[in-house]
Amino acid sequence: MNPARRRWLQALGLGLALPAAAPAAGAPDDDIPRRSRVLRFPRDHGAHPGARTEWWYVTGWLGTEAQPAGGFQVTFFRSRTGVARGHPSRFAARQLLFAHAAVTVLGPDGGRHVHDQRIVRWNGDPAAPLAAAALDTARVHIGDWRLALEGDRWTSRIAARDFTLELDMARTQPLLLQGDAGFSRKGPDEAQASHYLSEPQLRVQAAGPRVQARDGRAWMDHEWSEELLHPQAVGWDWIGINLFNGGALTAFQLRRADGSALWAGGSARAAGGVARAFAPDELRFEAQRRWRSPASGVSWPVQWAVVSPAGRHVVRALADAQELDSRASTGALYWEGLAELLDEAGRRVGLGYLELTGYGGALRL
Repeated sequence: MNPARRRWLQALGLGLALPAAAPAAGAPDDDIPRRSRVLRFPRDHGAHPGARTEWWYVTGWLGTEAQPAGGFQVTFFRSRTGVARGHPSRFAARQLLFAHAAVTVLGPDGGRHVHDQRIVRWNGDPAAPLAAAALDTARVHIGDWRLALEGDRWTSRIAARDFTLELDMARTQPLLLQGDAGFSRKGPDEAQASHYLSEPQLRVQAAGPRVQARDGRAWMDHEWSEELLHPQAVGWDWIGINLFNGGALTAFQLRRADGSALWAGGSARAAGGVARAFAPDELRFEAQRRWRSPASGVSWPVQWAVVSPAGRHVVRALADAQELDSRASTGALYWEGLAELLDEAGRRVGLGYLELTGYGGALRL
């Protein structure tokens, strides 16, 4: 394979056995996650180009608690390539920026799921006009795809091939620092960790031709890492659920190839309360139902029992066909979809998103 193409595929995360990307020349030491680092805002809402991987990730639902009309996902990723380290040209591809966006419209026929993606090279200039990520606060764009934090409001505009989505998301609660004051372990070695910030219970107003309802709730995650996955980890399962009582439930597990849990974590926070972080041995995911994608052939577990200190719940997809296959462009195959949370009596107590990775092959970041 052409060496240049091998480097490009590595940067896209396609799992080639190549050396890890070296830190960017002159990158701030504070960009690398460590337990002792004190997070500061609004700066830490911005990009951390010295860290290898970063994403800003918003999911949400529109409609009513009893009758959601659909959901949406907007994610901007930043990846440090290491390819152009030390190169003097301002056009050198020191970073990649890419974004995924999806809309799920629920219906009696199973609904409809549409998605799109973009990817560009970025030289690290936070003021670059065509694509950039700001360092002082959350403000990232690729062409006319945008996500930004303005005061206490997150805004996003996505002009995709099959849909246009405009979101205005207002904070209703304080920032949720996951793990230990925002330092979130992702494996048995402390190097496998991220700085992980969540903003649950965002009040949404949405607009767009495919938007069936205008109001709803959203969840924002911002995470950056130097080494997210342990060598034995092939992928993860994650939920972020806005509870109807104003609380927030986060749960995730990192899986080995045999399906067993390598690591787990998450948190529960009551409305206006203090987050209670979960230890790895306090969380258990039990797959209950699977759906096989006719497009990729991958079998996805779309219903789970999740046992945590917050209780025993069932997480159930509201539409099975919410797979995102971008292996031909950004290299990712994953399932990301709108789901409901049921309590032990079978009552719906929350809505949010379920994310599944590593079922169609080991994930590489």
